[in-house]
Amino acid sequence: MTPGGAGVAQRHDQPTGGPAGLIGTGYEFGGAPGARSAVVDGPYGGDDGTHGPDDASCGRDGDGRRPLMTHGSAGDDGTGPGGDISTVLAARTAEEVLAGYLHQQSADFLRSLRLHRESGADAEGAGEAAWQLRRAARRISATLHTFRPLTEEAWADQLRSELGWLSGTLAREQTCAARRERLMAALQRLTGRGERPDRSDRQGRPDRGKRGDRTPTGSGNGPDASTVGASAAASATQAAEPDDGALAAGAARAGALLDRQLTLARTRAHSAALQALGSSRFHAVADSVAVLASEAPLARTTAERSAGEALPPLAEQAHRRLAEAVATLPLSRAGYPYNAAALSADQRQDAPWHQVRMLVRLSRYAREVLAPEYADTRLAEAGRALEWHRDAAEAAAAAAAAARTPRIAPATAYALGVLHADQRHEVEAARFAFGRVWLPRTPERKN
Repeated sequence: MTPGGAGVAQRHDQPTGGPAGLIGTGYEFGGAPGARSAVVDGPYGGDDGTHGPDDASCGRDGDGRRPLMTHGSAGDDGTGPGGDISTVLAARTAEEVLAGYLHQQSADFLRSLRLHRESGADAEGAGEAAWQLRRAARRISATLHTFRPLTEEAWADQLRSELGWLSGTLAREQTCAARRERLMAALQRLTGRGERPDRSDRQGRPDRGKRGDRTPTGSGNGPDASTVGASAAASATQAAEPDDGALAAGAARAGALLDRQLTLARTRAHSAALQALGSSRFHAVADSVAVLASEAPLARTTAERSAGEALPPLAEQAHRRLAEAVATLPLSRAGYPYNAAALSADQRQDAPWHQVRMLVRLSRYAREVLAPEYADTRLAEAGRALEWHRDAAEAAAAAAAAARTPRIAPATAYALGVLHADQRHEVEAARFAFGRVWLPRTPERKN
């Protein structure tokens, strides 16, 4: 058994072993400690809820948040007809609601694990099963984090850290594949020759013939003024434009370099995932989830408390931490298109946005526990914008890392620099999109 693996599957009333936090608490930004270990980053393309209409214009309080406890009709506030979430939960105990959600996610985890084992050589089926497995693992981990006071904390913390290790290990392979696809598509978009007109067609310039084919016009021994002006304009335009051949060669070499680096990283991630799935540590995690599928590690007082009394305050606390973290973001500046605030490659600038993305997930998963049939479309849209932000920031970092490769040609470095700038512009666009979703919109005036 590897360290930390033997004690994971033990009951919560027995001593456990292993590290308490394998991936750490991550960013402590915005008063939300432990958010990174609660929700591990998945690959590209999130597990958002339903793609409903944008609800950014619905009623909210002053800081752009919509209160969790609201009244209205179904689809208006996500609570269903006839009352709010607290009224729906009043007839159930906290143990029934919380244990039922954990049982469902644990069953999904075990079902995805079985599908992954049965997929065999089917790479697409194995990838889909791994995605479903990580999806369930993230929800279990986030639920144990948000509703931690209602659980047996030592057992829940141990299982949460192990689920974080598993989800992070399985995510790396698909992350490398998606990043490679994103960068290759960006290079093709930036340097594709099919989108650029031929030189002979630019600005209505005529094709230049050979020297012997030039025929002077007008009177006298030399060309007239119109011919001289056209020739000078053509020479100036040609000097101002980059050499297509050099740019294409640099892009091709940059693509080959990125392909080699990311393919190697994906191969290593695949080997690490296979090694993890065959380890005793993984089997201990699977045993723990199997125990969770039948018996949730909840505190004794959870069975005595009403769900409407115990669960909503903890969900509100998760949403309040999200609102506090968002309040520190420069949304006023990000609200202006082409503000160039995100063009810097400083990782400290991206860290608060990554933290908000994880807090959005925590808040969305907490709402799923209370009312799984009513998804918050605003949180789903915000999560998609921040995942777009994460993807672009990591792709830009990969381009910058490739540009630091020793002894590369200047044209290759130039193409990688253009690619890096393009992805940082994507970061800026993602921040703008998040601000449009999060902040309340002012209704347009009618003339």
